[in-house]
Amino acid sequence: MGAYILRRLLLMIPTILGIMLITFAIVQFAPGGPVEQVLAQLSGQGGSATDRITGGGSDFTQDNQFESSGDSSSSYRGAAGLDPEFIKRLEQQFGFDKPAYERFLIMLWDYARFDFGESYFRKISVIDLIKEKMPVSISLGLWITLISYVISIPLGIRKAVHDGSRFDVWTSGIIIVAYAIPGFLVGVMLLVFFAGGSYFDWFPLRGLTSENFDQLSLLGKVADYFWHLTLPLIALVLAAFATTTLLTKNSFLDEIRKQYVQTARAKGLTERQVLYGHVFRNAMLIVIAGFPGAFISAFFTGSLLIETIFSLDGLGFLGYRSIIDRDYPVVFATLFIFSLIGLFVSLLSDLLYTWIDPRIDFESRQV
Repeated sequence: MGAYILRRLLLMIPTILGIMLITFAIVQFAPGGPVEQVLAQLSGQGGSATDRITGGGSDFTQDNQFESSGDSSSSYRGAAGLDPEFIKRLEQQFGFDKPAYERFLIMLWDYARFDFGESYFRKISVIDLIKEKMPVSISLGLWITLISYVISIPLGIRKAVHDGSRFDVWTSGIIIVAYAIPGFLVGVMLLVFFAGGSYFDWFPLRGLTSENFDQLSLLGKVADYFWHLTLPLIALVLAAFATTTLLTKNSFLDEIRKQYVQTARAKGLTERQVLYGHVFRNAMLIVIAGFPGAFISAFFTGSLLIETIFSLDGLGFLGYRSIIDRDYPVVFATLFIFSLIGLFVSLLSDLLYTWIDPRIDFESRQV
């Protein structure tokens, strides 16, 4: 197993390099980069990104932004009439005064030392920005994964054991309906009904904690934390709950119908011994295989709309805003970090395979 783990760790290096190279080529050369964002704002066509760079301690002022030098020879859209020296300084600030390959190599060297630089449009380091948003994403990701697995696995097992019964039929109906309804629509409905909309005002409308959180007792802080998380978790867990339940049921049904189960029953083992002593170990392999993707999705990308609806400023919303604003240091840093996390979680999943079923031998397998 040690050799297999070493091979997987070494394989992570070219994988990360490939991910970063492809993303760099797509994102870095896409139109509407950070320089264009600033120039569009100066010409009255931009969004919020330049508000931060012109109002957040940038070296550039309104006086030198509009110094005209006649016709500008710059290739940037919206650069006409602007001082070419200003544009050069802007390129230097964003690092675009260097060739693309040099920028990519510098980025790789910095990331190898876990130096992610500073956000283009926020006067804060990228790692501090990620740490600031991390509590929201950790809360959503971990609790969604835990709740969906704790509920879905026992429910899926019972549905498999009682396949075709009335319990199986009506729970399948509920699960299919829950899966069909988008999570963001459930979130809006929950706000309307339970967060001061047209009916009840039982839960807070936004945020992860209350304004007086620091003044609360330990028990009060725990209660306030879960009070704020209740509605977002309900909205997020429905799709994950449905998927994991049906996956568990189908996996157990497939194992229950195999010959070794009939043999175990013929030996006089009880149904509980057959189910948890033989079937469980084999059936759970496919459920564990889906854990890395489910975890990463819930932790990062899967919560974007829910974060927006419930005003939870987490990593999903941060990544979205960074792409819109072309805040490349944040975009590439979050991509690097979560790609790395995904690769390590995938390795952990393989190790869990061997723990659940020691017959699986990754050591003799070629990676």
